[in-house]
Parts: sequence; C-alpha cells; structure tokens
Amino acid sequence: MKEFNTIDEMLARNAAEWPDDVALVEINPQELEARHTTWREYSLIESSPIEAFRSEMTWREFDEKASRFSNLLLTRGYKKGDKIAILLMNCLEWLPVYFGILRAGCMAVPLNFRYTADEIKYCLDLSDASALVFGPEFTGRVEQIFETVPKVKSLFYVGDDCPSFADPYRAMIGYCSSKAPSVPLASEDDAAIYFSSGTTGFPKAIVLQHKCLVHSCKTEQNHHGQRKEDTFLCIPPLYHTGAKMHWFGSLIVGGRAVLLKGVKPEWILRAVSEEHCTIVWLLVPWAQDILDAIERGDVKLSDYSLDQWRLMHIGAQPVPPSLIRRWKGVFPNHDYDTNYGLSESTGPGAVHLGIENIDHVGAIGVAGYGWQTKIVGSDGVTPVEPGAVGELALKGPGVMREYYKNPKATAEIMKEPGWLLTGDMAEERDGFIYLVDRAKDVIITGGENLYPVQIEDFIRANPAVKDVAVIGLPDARLGEIAAAIVSVKEGATLDEAALQEFCLGMPRYKRPRRYIFADVPRNPTGKIEKPKLRKMYGADGLVAQQNEVKS
Repeated sequence: MKEFNTIDEMLARNAAEWPDDVALVEINPQELEARHTTWREYSLIESSPIEAFRSEMTWREFDEKASRFSNLLLTRGYKKGDKIAILLMNCLEWLPVYFGILRAGCMAVPLNFRYTADEIKYCLDLSDASALVFGPEFTGRVEQIFETVPKVKSLFYVGDDCPSFADPYRAMIGYCSSKAPSVPLASEDDAAIYFSSGTTGFPKAIVLQHKCLVHSCKTEQNHHGQRKEDTFLCIPPLYHTGAKMHWFGSLIVGGRAVLLKGVKPEWILRAVSEEHCTIVWLLVPWAQDILDAIERGDVKLSDYSLDQWRLMHIGAQPVPPSLIRRWKGVFPNHDYDTNYGLSESTGPGAVHLGIENIDHVGAIGVAGYGWQTKIVGSDGVTPVEPGAVGELALKGPGVMREYYKNPKATAEIMKEPGWLLTGDMAEERDGFIYLVDRAKDVIITGGENLYPVQIEDFIRANPAVKDVAVIGLPDARLGEIAAAIVSVKEGATLDEAALQEFCLGMPRYKRPRRYIFADVPRNPTGKIEKPKLRKMYGADGLVAQQNEVKS
C-alpha cells in the first residue's frame, strides 16, 4: 500500500482514482417514520424531498468541498497552525470541513455536541481557536458566548437561515476554488486538537500530529481488513476519535461509509440491509438494544438482507462477555473485535482483541498494529511482575505530542519518552490484557464520559444538601450509570422527586440515574472514599432497584 504523510493525501488519491464512486451517505431515518417504503424506492420518487432523508457525496465532491473550504480559510487570512473549531452534528459537511481545515495547514478542533455554552467557550479559549464552524442545533449556545471569545474572528454557519452574527458556509465556499491550495504539510506537523478530561471535569487539549492520524488509518485497516468494496456504517458522533478513526479504515482504501443519524434497532438493521453495509461499529447499549428487540419480536431478521454484514466491533467502554455470547448466538457468522484506546492515543486500536481471539472475550486484547504495551508500577515506568496489577502504558506512532499549553499534565502521563500512561489499571494473563479498574473516577455511560466533580458541584448548590458524592455503578445496558450519594443537612427536607427536579438544570446526559440518601464517607485528608462507596452500593441490588431513575 502507498505510503502517505497526511490523511489529506488519501482523500486526494481517492478523488483521483475513484472520482464518481460514492464516498459518504447521510441517512436521517426520522424523515421516514410514517412511510412504508424502502429507502431506495423513496429516493427514486421525483417529488420527494430526498435530501431531507438520504443524501450522498462522491469522492470528487468530497475533495472539492474540502478544497473550497480550505481556500476560504486562506482567503480570510488563516495560516498554518491556526485552530479552527467544529461544532456540528453528523452530516455530509462534517468531514469535508475537517479535511478543508487540514488542507489549509490549520488544526481541526472538534467539539462535543453536548457541550453547554460555557463549555464551548472554555474549549475555544483553551485551544486558542480563531474560527468556529457550527450548525443550526447550536445557534442558541453560540449566540450566548460569541461576543466573549475575542480570539474567534470568524463564525461559519452550516445550514439554512444563517443567523446575523455568522457567515453562511455553503454560500461562501461556492465562490472559492475547488483546486487544492499548495500548503506544504509534513507528517510531524500538528493536525488536530481533541478534548479529554480527568476527574476534575476540566477538559485538556490533546495535540495530535499528522503522523498520528495516518497511523490510525493503517491500524484500523490492519485490524479489520477493510477493502474497497466494504461499506462502513458510522453511527457515533464524528467529534469522537472512536467514530472518525474507525472510518479511517475506509478512507485508506477508498471505501464507502454511511452516516446514520439515529440508533433505533430497526434503523440500524435497515441501514445495514438497504445500504449493503459490511462493517458496523456499535456501543454496548446499541448492541444490547438490537438483541432485545429481536428477542421481543419487535424486529424480524427475515425482513432484512444481512448476509453481507461480516464484522461487528465494539469499543469506548467495557464489553460484557455475556453480550458477545448472545450476539454470536444470533449472528454466528459475524467476526467480532473489541477495541481499546483513548484520545491521547489517537482513539481506538492501541490494544484490540483481534477477530481470531473470540475465545478471549473479556480481555481488551493485545498490542495493536505498530503499538507496544506494558503494565507499570506506581513510578509510571517500571514494569510490574508478571500477572500483577499495574497501570497500562502505551507506546506507538499514535501517542499525542502533548496537552496543549499544559506541560505539567503532559509530564504526568508521559513520564518516559514515547510512553503514555492511560490511567487504567490492568493485568496480563496468558498474553492478553485485562482491565481491572480505572485509576480515574470518570464514569463511562453509553460510551460518553461523565465527570463526577461537575455533577457534585451542581447538586451541592441545593440548599438542603450537606454533602454529595457521584460514582459509577454497573449497568447491563449502558456499562455504567451515575449514582449520587446525597447527605441531607440536619433539619432540612429533601426527597428524590425534589432532587430530580433540581437536577433538570443540568444537561440530560449528566443527570444521575440513581439517588441514594446516606452519609458520604471521607478519609482523614477530606477526600471522598469512592472505592468504599462503590463497594457498598455497587452490588446492592435492592438499593439499585429502589433508587433507579427512569429517564
């Protein structure tokens, strides 16, 4: 396979060799909820608003749109190294915008679409972003903060009815050249900033170089054997390293991808069937929902054409072995893989199970293509004895360059040149790596990170609350859910209903799923003893059943 210095070179190659082949398809199934026709048949109805439901883009169109946005940035005076933030839901414009930023020599800064206005401002300031590309879903949030981010000189709006404080992206790129600009790029150049965070809840800006992105393409294709004729179904958000870096396996071979805007089991199966998808990456809850829907009879496999579907893989959170046993029982011919990684390692693939190791489900696997692993002691450098528990460390071409403007935090997780400390405790058995526990307190629910301190700070603002601790508790569907242990002030009154109402002031995804009214234990230095709380409540089925909040 040809060697590439940047992923932009892969896009240019695809446009040159397969200009008329479809690169991306966007599916919005909510537009067809009440219709009883196939997606393909619907797209052939001349009077139908096709673009509202299904739209597609060839490699030539993809390449041209990227170049047009690149030239727009250069015309506006942006230069190599400038940071351009992206705040979009999954759509056909997302990836051309991303590649247009890279092609101009700038750095792409994807933002989580769940961020509040204050969080958007924080990340724009932290990354020194000088432009923001955003969609209609974020107009209200951007309007709240655009006057408070003086470094952001341009706001590009992707959608109809452009607000007065922004520029219309689609109209403006139409006036720009579709020829790629001549901006020299090297593999060592900085390419993107992604955001991660620890237990404090304050995001850190992760700097990835072009070589990191290129190696991610190679890793994904090596692990899952993507071919030109494969079609990848992409459901998770593209701001996340997981979704985009799995798509990189399609990019490197010129394969087709489908962006599905919805997670209902029938939508996923219909997309696989009618778009002839061969590879699907799922989160644990989505896989479980599919199996549950099949078992209930809500969906019938006989209604779909699924023979071409060859690989289902999962990442972003621990995978219950029982789930994979169920999956293989329903889909015995599917290959399966577990992927492990973090944004600091350019997403998934630093460790993976491997489709040939299905008998070791429960392990996260072995070192990925081009990667090295070791399990180290408290010094962050010295390997532990074989079989002992320690912190998992990674080394490979995908390791981040640094946390932007945070040398202290960089030094804390890169104590040895080239090696990245993951914060995950692990052990090795029979040549396979098993996660034991996370050193951090981040709660991963349905593949998304929740930061306990943020939730605790919010709940503490309730005048009846004396103390609060938020922990993650096991959940069969989501992997983990947030549980709040709340201590009420003496003489005050607070019940679950009142606390639920109070927490409506938080974004939905951050609200605890369980509330437990009890004392919050702290050690002599004042730190909450969260391991003790997890031990007290994690296995207490009665507490779980009595306090679960349906939402």
